This record gives sequence, structure tokens and C-alpha cells, in this order.
Amino acid sequence: MNLRLLRNAWSNLLGAAIPALVMLGTVPLVVKGLGEASYGVYSLVTAIVGYFAVIDINVTAGSVKYIAEHQAREDRAKVAETLTFGLATYTLIGLVGGAGLFLGAAWFVNDVFTVPPRLVQEATDTLRLASLGFFLGQLQAYLNSVPQSLMRYDISSRVEMVFGTLVPLATVGILMLGYGLFEVILLRVVASSIHCLILWRAIRRLLPGLAFRWPGQRIRAELLGFSAYSFLARFASLSYAYADKLIIGALVGVTGLAYFTVASTLANRVLSLTFRLSGVFFPAASALAAKGELARLDQVYLKATRYVVYLNAAILVLVAVFAHQILALWMNEDFARNGAVVLTVMALSQFIDSLTSLPSLVNDGMGHPRVSGMFALGRACAGLAIVYVGVAGWGIDGAAWGHLVGSLLFTTAFVVYVHGRTVPTSLGRLLSQGYAPGLLGVALVAIAATAAEQLFDGGMTDFLVILALTVVLLGVHGVMFVIERDDRMLAWSRVKQRWQPAGG
Repeated sequence: MNLRLLRNAWSNLLGAAIPALVMLGTVPLVVKGLGEASYGVYSLVTAIVGYFAVIDINVTAGSVKYIAEHQAREDRAKVAETLTFGLATYTLIGLVGGAGLFLGAAWFVNDVFTVPPRLVQEATDTLRLASLGFFLGQLQAYLNSVPQSLMRYDISSRVEMVFGTLVPLATVGILMLGYGLFEVILLRVVASSIHCLILWRAIRRLLPGLAFRWPGQRIRAELLGFSAYSFLARFASLSYAYADKLIIGALVGVTGLAYFTVASTLANRVLSLTFRLSGVFFPAASALAAKGELARLDQVYLKATRYVVYLNAAILVLVAVFAHQILALWMNEDFARNGAVVLTVMALSQFIDSLTSLPSLVNDGMGHPRVSGMFALGRACAGLAIVYVGVAGWGIDGAAWGHLVGSLLFTTAFVVYVHGRTVPTSLGRLLSQGYAPGLLGVALVAIAATAAEQLFDGGMTDFLVILALTVVLLGVHGVMFVIERDDRMLAWSRVKQRWQPAGG
């Protein structure tokens, strides 16, 4: 079971990591091809479409659980009923949300957001086209969850990796041919259609003989009941993820939104990768809790926390300390000047948010989704109010600082509340065994790197030397003080096994 979880975790990571690298690599070309104002409109369109996803009642959560259970019992009728209800639900959500986007496109562009007059018509047409993309995106999200419910992350991640790589590359190609924003969105709509068809074919192979069956009231009630509190968390996270861009679009304008989106996207994509590794921890936590093996759960949880926190902290140092240089090399000096503070502060905010990922998984695995759902809802409401004040007073830098304040307040409250209550690990053990081994040394490296960057950074050579030394120091600290002795010995024995034949 552990090996299977490891393989699923690795597949899940690759499904996000490779597309993230390709997307980050193509962003400068997309911004150049569209122009900063049009890229701001593109960010605004995707934010509006993403925000409409709050109407998703998250039936995928219940569907994953019950398809897995019914498949294990070889109850094909209930698998079919669960899948039929899920598809019907997401078809309805897609139709309602798509209709709202199509009918409200002109109002959004003309009355809600600050869009340059020359881009108003293009933005309206693009948002109407994106309404079809919303419909297809809802179907795609549900179909993608079905292989995962069957513990076939390799299939869903492989398809995700292919499309997540090809679509950004094709976007660059379209812009190089002289096309614009409308054609970029059209590409994504077509890609989503093909993505859905491929997923459906995969599902038919995984579930031969599948036929649509409308479920009875009991199955519908189980699905909706299980998904109810998960919906709160999803609603909150989507609101928080997209509403800041809508606020910036309304108060600052699309050019400022472009600077903020590029910097915050980089922070989010880099620091969220480890969540793909830890995401498969949920079924493991559920299984250990069901068996009453709380001591084993405590041990695994602390080790996972120790490694994930260190990894995220190391990434944070590299992104935050060298934010200006990264943006200057990746984009240009204008983005570095306008977005360096945003990148630094958003990276720190993302790191603090990441401290809730493993506790949330254990909390839900122990059967308390209400706790994580209510905290997430409170975070979204209060956090967005703080972000609004920040944007109104200090523009895009204020948005980043608002995110950081919200992260500090609600992450602290959540971590303190759940440990010793819904998570069977004390707060003291979490701090001493989960956080301290990684954070103390990383903090010292961050201070040294910041001082060196301020004192000696006179050009590209100095930057590369300081960056290399920082990476080496972070690696040495991880090997010496974070990775546990048994894991170091196991890793070293594996290395020797691999090299022994070559040496012989």
C-alpha cells in the first residue's frame, strides 16, 4: 500500500510539475505577444471564469469516496449510479455558470472592471467564448476525478501533463502567427473538448460495461451529504484565489493586474507543487484512523510535516531573496520593478498557507471536514476584506500584504485549534519535531543569502555565485539536520546498489 501511495504521489506531482514549468517558461512570450494590457484582460477573463466555479458544490469529493468503495465491492450498478449523478450535476453546473458568463459579459467588462476602451469589444467577445470553456471545464474536472477514485492517478496525471504542456506551447505558436486574445481562448476551449473525450475513453476502459443509471434517493443523499462541508472549503478557496484579481481589476486596472498576476502565479505554482505530493496522504490518514492506529498516524504525520515544511521553506528562500533578479531574467525590468515586492510577499504568504495542508488532510481523514470547511470560509470572508483594504490603500503591493496578514491570522488559528483536538498530535510535538528541524536552519541561510545579495550582488556572476551557495547551504542543512538518520542510511544504500554494478 505504501508503494502504491508513493507511485500515486509521484504521478500526481509530475502531472502538475511539468505543465507548471512549461507555463512559467512561456509566460514571458505570452505577455510579449498580447501586450501588458491585453494580458491583464486575459488574467481578468480567467479570474471571472474561475470565480464562477464557486457554484460547484464539490460532488467530486463524495463521488471519489463512493466510486472507490463500490468498485472495491465490485458493485457495478452503484458505480454507474454514482458516476451518472456526478456527470448530471456537473453538466447542470456548467450550463448555469456558462449562461451567466455569456449573458453578463458586457456588464462585467463595461460596468464592473476598468478595461481600456480599445479592448472592450475584444474582452466582451472573449468572455462570451470563455463561457463555453467554463461548461467544458466543469465536465473535465469531474471526469478527471474518476480515474483518481480508482487509484489510477497515473492516467489522470498523464493526460493532465500532456495538455498542460501542449496548450501553453500552442498558445505561443498562435501569438507568433499574429493572432490575439480571442484565438488564445478558442484554443483552450478546443483543447478542453479533446481533454474531455480522452478522459471519457479512459473511463470506459477502466469500467467496461458502464451504463448510465439514475441513482435512488439514498445514494444522492450520501453524495450530497459527504460533499457539503467539502463544498465550503472549495467555495472559500476559489473565492480567495480569484477575487483578489477581480478587486485589482476594478480598483487598479488591467496593467497593474498583469504585474500582480505574473508575480503571484509564479509564487503559487512553485510553492503549491508539494501539495501534489502530500495530497495522496488523505487516504492513508483515513485508513490509519479507521484502524485506530493513531500512534502510527502521529509518526507518519510528523515525518511528512518535517520534510514538506523544510522543502517549502527552502523554495521560499530561493524565490523571496532573489525575487527581483528572477522577474528581471524571466520577464523584464518593468515586471521586476513593479512585481518584486508582490513576489516576495506572496511567496511568504503561500508558504504560511502550506502549513495547513497536511493538518487539513488529517483533520478530514479523522472525519471532521466541518472544521476545515468553516475555517476556510472564515478565511475567505475576512481575508478578502483585508485584501480589499490593501488594494484600495496601496495598490498591488497592498494586495500582497493583505494576503500575508490573512495567512498569518488564519493559519495560526487553524494549526492551534486542530492539534490535540481533531488531529491526534500535540502542538508542542508539531513545533519541536515537525517545524523546528527545518525552519531554524533555513532561516539562518535566508539571512545570510539576503545579506550577501545586498552587499555583493554587482552583476550576473555575483548573482549566480550567491544563488549556488544558497542552494548548497540549504541542501547541506537538509541532509544533516532534517532527513532522519534511517532515511539517510536507506537512501545511501540505494545509491550504492545502483552504482555497485557499474563499479564492478
